[in-house]
Amino acid sequence: MELTKWRVVFKPDWDLHFKDFDKSIQEHVLKKIEKMEQSLQARGLHSLRFQIEEVGQYRIAFIQDEKTHTKYIHFVGNHKQYEKWYREQ
Repeated sequence: MELTKWRVVFKPDWDLHFKDFDKSIQEHVLKKIEKMEQSLQARGLHSLRFQIEEVGQYRIAFIQDEKTHTKYIHFVGNHKQYEKWYREQ
């Protein structure tokens, strides 16, 4: 049985914090995003439709569309930036 590959789409301003990370952190996060093309189970947020992937102290918030097999990345940031972003949702 072959797993369906997911498409990853970046929403506007997803990289608001990401672009300021050190190059090594950016590479680490991008490797995780590449892995998101697979059917991995992410942690869901209780009150929102977002799912969360963790990369050390960094968070990737995305919406997963089961019908189109697309993951829409809305946010990438460290834990503190994520908490602020979450409160604003």
